[in-house]
Amino acid sequence: MNLKTLHDEFLKCGSKVDIDSRFITKGSIFFAIKGENFDGNNFAIEALKNGSQKAVIDSNDLKFKGIKNIIRVKDSLKTLQNLASYHRKKNKSKVIALTGSNGKTTSKELINSVLGKKYKTISTSGNYNNHIGVPLSLLEIKDDTEFSIIELGANNFGEINFLTKMVQPDYGYITNFGKAHLEGFINLDGVIKAKTELYNWIIENNKTLILNLDDNNQKKFQSYSNFSFGSKKSSNFVFERLVGKNINVKESENIYKSNMYGDYNYSNICSAIAIGLQFDVDFKLIQNAISSYIPKNNRSQIIDKYEKHIILDAYNANPTSVEFAMESFSKLIGSKAIIIGDMLELGDSSLQEHKLIVEFSNNLNIDKCYFIGNDFYKVKTNNKKLFFFKTKDDFYNNISKISEKNILIKGSRGMKMEEIIQKKIK
Repeated sequence: MNLKTLHDEFLKCGSKVDIDSRFITKGSIFFAIKGENFDGNNFAIEALKNGSQKAVIDSNDLKFKGIKNIIRVKDSLKTLQNLASYHRKKNKSKVIALTGSNGKTTSKELINSVLGKKYKTISTSGNYNNHIGVPLSLLEIKDDTEFSIIELGANNFGEINFLTKMVQPDYGYITNFGKAHLEGFINLDGVIKAKTELYNWIIENNKTLILNLDDNNQKKFQSYSNFSFGSKKSSNFVFERLVGKNINVKESENIYKSNMYGDYNYSNICSAIAIGLQFDVDFKLIQNAISSYIPKNNRSQIIDKYEKHIILDAYNANPTSVEFAMESFSKLIGSKAIIIGDMLELGDSSLQEHKLIVEFSNNLNIDKCYFIGNDFYKVKTNNKKLFFFKTKDDFYNNISKISEKNILIKGSRGMKMEEIIQKKIK
């Protein structure tokens, strides 16, 4: 079946795609995707029984013989990706692609919130930013969609380039470059090389860059088609950080107040405002979008309970984001404690990076530092304000109470640091 015919089938199925037979949208087209621990072909018949109108498979199993509404292809995942790229080209939506080491999802949500005040938009759901999630996001684009904000993630070289070619963006933005996924990228130079695959494609295809001129690694791209933001007067949109507990900024004569905490969210907010202004969203609408945005899903969440001020930033962690979070937290007034879980996917650099975080904590205005995980435990030091535990259970069993009023909780997703709020902080 060629792409045009498959696309017609996709439209007949209400432009609805499913890949999990347990959660079927009635009338959808089901794609049988193979994973490390499962084969979607085994669930194609179940998907049809549960309400899918069509099922795309890449199996020659005889059990599918004679079953109606089965579409057999060579590779279901590749077909899904090709369909998504074809669908993107068939629509008039402007596409903004963004990647970076930190702040991708928050920036994406803020940009969508701002542009959504004036335009019909879609954006990547959650962190669906990989070789499966990106095509699913592209297939969400409708005929009346005016802007699509698509997040691109990667943990190895070439992946951003692959996703960018699929997305064919009109605009590209890199949030920042940090020490993330060093297992694949090796070092910071590797991160920069991988993330700038997005900018390289934008340049080669005469599209537009969105540049943060406060980032020295982005300034070098100024000679190419772009619009920019930052504290530098050479920026198209010049921002000033205002003093306060939350991130509030000023651009021109307008002030934008947010419910967001942490210096690291400053550029996330500025990028969304700049993009809104670039596309003629009224500043009052932008103000409303920024002020009404509430972080969720363990991303810079502010939780006031048990007479504590808790900052939960435990969706993910890497050395750069952990340093940013700790440094911002150290500026708060009052007693402070941090609870930091292991940073995963750092490869051979893991122990060294965990050691650097411990050393960094020594120089901060923080009363107590609790480090949890095997890698932190391996680099433990003798310091009265530093405490090390192999597991969360060890932490629970040895710490009876946290008396500090301000608490920062951060760690990689696999550490599930959010569990600590219910079990220990009371």
